[in-house]
Amino acid sequence: MADESTPLALPVLPLDDEVVLPGMVVPLDLSDSEVRAAVEAAQAAARDEPGKPKVLLVPRVDGTYAGIGVLGTVEQVGRLADGDPGALIRGRGRVRIGAGTTGPGAALWVEGTRIDESVPDPLPGHAAELVKEYKALATAWLRKRGAWQVVDRVQAIDDVSALADNSGYSPFLTTEQKVALLETTDPVARLKLATQQLRDHLAEQDVAETIAKDVQEGVDKQQREFLLRRQLEAVRKELRELNGEQDGDESDDYRARVEAADLPGKVREAALKEVDKLERSSDQSPEGSWIRTWLDTVLEMPWNERTEDSYDIQGAQAVLDAEHAGLQDVKERITEYLAVRKRRSDRGLGVVGGRRGGAVLALVGPPGVGKTSLGESVAHAMGRKFVRVALGGVRDEAEIRGHRRTYVGALPGRIVRAIKEAGSMNPVVLLDEIDKVGSDFRGDPAAALLEVLDPAQNHTFRDHYLEVELDLSDVVFLATANVLEAIPEALLDRMELVRLDGYTEDEKIVIARDHLLPRQLERAGLQPDEVTIEEGALRKLAGEYTREAGVRTLERSVARLLRKVAAQHELGERELPFTVTEDDLRGLIGRPHHVPESAQEPAERRTAVPGVATGLAVTGAGGDVLYVEASLADPETGAAGLTLTGQLGDVMKESAQIALSFLRSHGAELELPVGDLKDRGVHIHFPAGAVPKDGPSAGITMTTALASLLSGRLVRTDVAMTGEVSLTGRVLPIGGVKQKLLAAHRAGVTTVIIPKRNEPDLDDVPAEVLEKLDVHAVADVRQVLELALSPATNGAAPEVPVAA
Repeated sequence: MADESTPLALPVLPLDDEVVLPGMVVPLDLSDSEVRAAVEAAQAAARDEPGKPKVLLVPRVDGTYAGIGVLGTVEQVGRLADGDPGALIRGRGRVRIGAGTTGPGAALWVEGTRIDESVPDPLPGHAAELVKEYKALATAWLRKRGAWQVVDRVQAIDDVSALADNSGYSPFLTTEQKVALLETTDPVARLKLATQQLRDHLAEQDVAETIAKDVQEGVDKQQREFLLRRQLEAVRKELRELNGEQDGDESDDYRARVEAADLPGKVREAALKEVDKLERSSDQSPEGSWIRTWLDTVLEMPWNERTEDSYDIQGAQAVLDAEHAGLQDVKERITEYLAVRKRRSDRGLGVVGGRRGGAVLALVGPPGVGKTSLGESVAHAMGRKFVRVALGGVRDEAEIRGHRRTYVGALPGRIVRAIKEAGSMNPVVLLDEIDKVGSDFRGDPAAALLEVLDPAQNHTFRDHYLEVELDLSDVVFLATANVLEAIPEALLDRMELVRLDGYTEDEKIVIARDHLLPRQLERAGLQPDEVTIEEGALRKLAGEYTREAGVRTLERSVARLLRKVAAQHELGERELPFTVTEDDLRGLIGRPHHVPESAQEPAERRTAVPGVATGLAVTGAGGDVLYVEASLADPETGAAGLTLTGQLGDVMKESAQIALSFLRSHGAELELPVGDLKDRGVHIHFPAGAVPKDGPSAGITMTTALASLLSGRLVRTDVAMTGEVSLTGRVLPIGGVKQKLLAAHRAGVTTVIIPKRNEPDLDDVPAEVLEKLDVHAVADVRQVLELALSPATNGAAPEVPVAA
């Protein structure tokens, strides 16, 4: 530690926001009254004492004096470089300031005590390391500034205190930092502080230099890129002039394209904002490519393009009739839509409530009935553009509403792309397979369709990619589905339901003759006059070779038949022209696959034994016949109870329990040996065993099969039935009557039993089918048994089938 020595009386020379350390030589301006007073007082005192005038240099920060000052000697008084009077003062050593005192002149005099700043010799190890480190840092900093002469001077200083005070010349130190150095009386601690300050400054300088270098490199790169692009434009301009092309390319000028395009007001405003962003963005910015893609999409949209509807109602109906046989419901709906629009247009009524009167129809029916091809026919009849949107297997909500533009590879949704593809704001859009839409972690596309298919909302449809309102209210949406139950209720509520339950045999023949046969003749490379198929052959193809609601399998059969004829002709086995008759079918394409029960031999029929009844069901492929087989177990096995097989659902299992309970409680009334039901196990089977089945409509069929089993009376071959049964024997209504009757007609059944409360559904069944069916509407199971069971054989004991 430093020791204090004899007190001194010194005039105070205050320094505002400036600090002088020992060893520093500084010029001071004498025009300052306080400086001049201190120097004059020191000169007056020096007349009586030997040596140079002495002053006390004290820092004054915000009006506050430091506790330690520096003893300074006035080396010279004269003129400064600018001509003003000045004094050259050298700092000699630190002085601790004491109490005030008196002296000559107008200056403030104080008593001060010199501080001993000597250090031991030799230097301690850590002090020597500090000296070495400080000189190295100071040399590095001075060399950066080019002060080579000062480097030698610093290297020549060996005194620790002088070396630390030498940092007072550093211009980067703040007044507070210099005051801290001044007030640190221990030379080693002061040198440590000076070293830390210099080290921090060098670190900051390195960071600043790195940033400045990076900025300069970036500026140089931009300038270089700018110059190269200007040179590239100049080269392209010369090439265009050389090739005789016009100067400039309008496709690159998005602002001109947006201003020239006929866009709606809000869309135009949004597009111009994006153009402003594009002009401000760099050519290398990824945002620029996103904006260009978005502008291209907006400019390609047919915002004001609309096709005029064909208001020739009779002509439209003729087009629909020519391209599709049957399907009267949907044809009538399209005709009604066109008729209403025509009348409103004739009376100048315009749109409805500020919105156009678009239509949303849901065509539900089994595969192959023409749902998809019907959409194109509707567009043809209305004179509109047609576009198909396949929704089968779509699981991403963004497929409908589009992706956000922040994603790489973002695209508008399928609805916007369909409008863009059609080139018109009022096309016919077919949403194919809407019941096959799925949902997962990416959202529910069916929920995104709610706004699209709501006539009250879709005039302000907003795609996530476009982010501008799109008017879909003039679009005719047709949705197709195979299974009605797979469509969400909220979505189904927004559409008009039109059921396509399949074709009758007569309609299939007309379709095959007028549509399928000409198309397949062309595909087989045959002329219409080279191969002719008689109507009897077409009827057999539709009735015995195929059994379906639609006509896809029928078309494949016709194609196979024509391919066989073409191959035989090429092999020289058959001459053309050739007429295919009913008798030629077996030789050309093999035996029939579906022979009606009534046409089989009695021993080969499914109902040739008691306990087998024919029911009717509805599947995803339309209506179908369903056989129910029942048997009783041998009483010796002891296997009592009810066994059900055939992939049955819970509802169908409950129907079997109800049928069994009804017969147990009413068996005596029906003259059935119900005692067997208590002691022997009952087994009911539904072929085919691998196909899942459910629903209550097989209730009376199971009751009839069990009654036939117990009574030994066969179920009539030509009878099929459908209806739910209750514990009291009531026959309750079911669904899908039209599809089931069409299936019965295809299977060769002539008598059908349905619930009494389903009689109104017969209005939907084609008249030609009803003419060939004997339909009985019943309200009680007893009526069913009277109609379905054959009369008992007199004198013969019933043979009850026994399960093996």
